[in-house]
Amino acid sequence: MKNRFDDFLKLHHQPEPLLIGNAWNVQSAKVFEQHQLKALATSSAAVAETLGFADGQGMGLEDYLFVIKRITSSVSLPLSVDFEAGYGDTPEEIAAAITRLSELGVVGINIEDSVVVNGKRSIVDAGAFAEKLKRIVKLLETVNIKMFINVRSDSFLLALPNALEDALSRIDAYQNTGVHGIFLPCIKNIEDIAKVTGRSKLPINVMCIPGLPDFKSLQSAGVKRISMGPFLNLNIYQKLGTATDKILADGSFNSLF
Repeated sequence: MKNRFDDFLKLHHQPEPLLIGNAWNVQSAKVFEQHQLKALATSSAAVAETLGFADGQGMGLEDYLFVIKRITSSVSLPLSVDFEAGYGDTPEEIAAAITRLSELGVVGINIEDSVVVNGKRSIVDAGAFAEKLKRIVKLLETVNIKMFINVRSDSFLLALPNALEDALSRIDAYQNTGVHGIFLPCIKNIEDIAKVTGRSKLPINVMCIPGLPDFKSLQSAGVKRISMGPFLNLNIYQKLGTATDKILADGSFNSLF
């Protein structure tokens, strides 16, 4: 398992950014593998939608683990799991849940510094979250669990009025906790991206969003990982709706062939 972790870690320290395929089931994971992607991650939003749950840990851990187990059993690429708020309140509970992922062959997680309460997402105190991260890392080290921890910081996702300054201060707080990467979904301005990569000692991960610069520009700005998020999943199901409308309008399946 250590070798798989080391291989996944190395993918974040190459000149070319790691394009990671965000799968939601075995079928999507296999497509990414067949098309030569080097690593996979789950999209918690896409998996939850597939199972009929709301994003933001509306999906239970056991349901999620079933999908994760099927993916790790069916493909050979390293898999990281979008683990939302960690499926636990305390560091001990979160570390125990991460241990279950490791037992399934998972090599990485995303963990968020925001929480959803009564359908509303809000960011947590950076100092307290950094202390939680340190404790999780220590607990995993104690049981010799190797797990790439990618901290999803939601300054830009929540469109905070001081998003860049908040993100920079959170990078300062998180990058010395023993984690391995920083994920800033919804950042898209190339100057902002260059500022966060310049500040971070850890690889920076960005996500597909309208207006995101192309991969070469992101590489030049110092980005090390690029995620698809839930957007490929959304695109595919939009096309499914369009194809269904066409079948109904034509009264035949000719449009499928």
